[in-house]
Amino acid sequence: MQAITAEQLASLAKYDTPTVCNAIELFDVRPRHAGFMNQTIQACFPTLPPMVGYAATATFRSQQPPRKGDAYSGLDTQVERFAELPGPAVVVFQDLDDPVVAATFGEVMCTTYRAFGSVGLVTSGAGRDLDQVAALSYPTFTSGTICAHGYCHIPEIHVPVSVGGIMIYPGDLLHGDRNGVTTIPPGIASEILDVCREVMDAEDIVLSYLRTTDRTPKGFAEARKECEARIKAVAKRVKR
Repeated sequence: MQAITAEQLASLAKYDTPTVCNAIELFDVRPRHAGFMNQTIQACFPTLPPMVGYAATATFRSQQPPRKGDAYSGLDTQVERFAELPGPAVVVFQDLDDPVVAATFGEVMCTTYRAFGSVGLVTSGAGRDLDQVAALSYPTFTSGTICAHGYCHIPEIHVPVSVGGIMIYPGDLLHGDRNGVTTIPPGIASEILDVCREVMDAEDIVLSYLRTTDRTPKGFAEARKECEARIKAVAKRVKR
């Protein structure tokens, strides 16, 4: 796991998740169809800025009561282990019930996580108390919404989990916004910021041309050619 500075994390949050995915592709460190969550994971609050942080993973159940403890018995241990991460936590839950029975989170859990420095939450299950959580400006991503919490409990903390079609490991660097959630491979974490900027600069060649009033198909083709040349140059420089 390669940590990046707090300043770099803040700068990454200025880019949308598709731009981050475009930048990751240029390093050629994983297949282009891998490393990001599928369409089952949706942003609850699409207008919030991007979320960037490190995965604090856990499993979740609500079908049956826990063998011991109560619904919130794992929260103290969970927030205590945020300190093991190299930066702000993104809580990531795998809901083990199939189908999903009840909500993974509500106002109390999200308020708790946010108070201890978490910058977001992702669950393969459902959420609730969305008006109250929206007031926290705390990004959450779910597979849906359910009004009750059932017998909610947290069987395991800091274990690999499967969410949105991919495996998430404790400490994985995540970036998410209204477009979805992606992991950032640790070997390129410290380099991705500059590449995001270069990708956007290259794309702006085409976008700026399309905003002109005297645009032509030939001019458009030339702008695209220049954009592609810049992106290929970046890929050649960073490809592993």
